[in-house]
Amino acid sequence: MLRIVDKAMAVLLALGAVGHTLGSIKAFGDQPVQLLWALSASALIILVGAVNLLRTSRHGDRTLAWLAAFGSLSWLVASMAFGVVINNLIDLRVVIFALLSGGLLAASVRDAVVKPKA
Repeated sequence: MLRIVDKAMAVLLALGAVGHTLGSIKAFGDQPVQLLWALSASALIILVGAVNLLRTSRHGDRTLAWLAAFGSLSWLVASMAFGVVINNLIDLRVVIFALLSGGLLAASVRDAVVKPKA
């Protein structure tokens, strides 16, 4: 059951990147510098989701689990920093990305520190 939730969080994070991309194009379509940075964040979100999805299929790969943990932590910090910048830590965008990133961080650290069953 935990693996299904783990995979679902990774997929939802990657799907969140689609929403982030569309919102970024709408908000910054006429501002190429800001759009570039926003789309860079979308690329990070997709990458973090993909690495976590790969981690769920590679039990015992502790290096991949630590990489996924670092990526998840990075997006968690970026999401929270966005909430601070907009002065609204309970903004739905912040909450969703923070919950998904935090969940994936916890699952990644679990996979990194727990020895696989023989």
